[in-house]
Amino acid sequence: MIPNKQANIGSINMTDQELAIKIRGLKKTYKAEGATAEKIALKGVDLSIPKGSIFGLLGPNGAGKSTTINIIAGVVDKTAGSVEVWGFDTIKDTRNAKANIGIVPQEVHIDAYFTPFEILELYAGYYGIPKEERRSDEILKAMRLEEQRDAYTRFLSGGMKRRLLVGKAMVHNPPILVLDEPTAGVDIEIRRGMWDFLRELNKQGITIILTTHYLEEAETLCRNIAIIDGGEIVENTSMKGLLAQLDGETFVLDLAPHHNDITLDNISSRMIDDHTLEIDLQKPQNLNTVFEKLSAQHVEVLSMRNKSNRLEALFVNLIEHNVSRKKAK
Repeated sequence: MIPNKQANIGSINMTDQELAIKIRGLKKTYKAEGATAEKIALKGVDLSIPKGSIFGLLGPNGAGKSTTINIIAGVVDKTAGSVEVWGFDTIKDTRNAKANIGIVPQEVHIDAYFTPFEILELYAGYYGIPKEERRSDEILKAMRLEEQRDAYTRFLSGGMKRRLLVGKAMVHNPPILVLDEPTAGVDIEIRRGMWDFLRELNKQGITIILTTHYLEEAETLCRNIAIIDGGEIVENTSMKGLLAQLDGETFVLDLAPHHNDITLDNISSRMIDDHTLEIDLQKPQNLNTVFEKLSAQHVEVLSMRNKSNRLEALFVNLIEHNVSRKKAK
């Protein structure tokens, strides 16, 4: 039985039984050939990932994302700390830990002369699943690849190949999927298709952990998020809590033709041209006040958008703060 210990993510207390992955004090050091000093990749990472969530792990290149994922997957040895997958320690109970997780790599490496059905059958064999218990056709249907069942994979589109990678990771029916940069290098249509697909999997109860450089992707998909930099977690909270840290935002409003000079008392604003208005809102200012003031002046707002990605601005601030903190030590 899994001990009923308390974990914390953001402001939410959770028992171990409610966690898909639990990481405590995870450290990793490398010593490159010929190097005189060790490179510290992870400096005591703590993470609690709830069951049934879509969890985002963000960070710049070299921050420690891939090292963390590879340790969870059991392909890289940790230096110190502990990792539990679905309650199973990855060292003490490696077999059960690996049985409960599927890894979807960033690189698309699929044999061009195999069909999707053959690939799933092959990987089911790797996991020792008897033929009568294999779910290859069921998985292909879930991945929306049933029509490509017997086509050579070299004829599949980029989005189809990525869905096939997810299918490979699901042949042993794991409750957790880890996706490393799932939409890297694909066009926006494929990316948004993958987002819909991942939401569908999550609705089925699958816990999804993804690393990504696309901050819009994390904001769109993830309920909880951790940001790693220099081998340390610099933020670990809910997406809602993370965005709440923003002190202000800039909005761009497209206006209908008007003949009045616009006045927005105590709100920073500027006309970019005769139909585009930029406004800067600082807490506790809100858009309702802006719309009320514009309506009172008979100015109609046709559309509105953020000038820049909110999460990106906060991400940069957190990383810069972490760098400044290190220099001050």
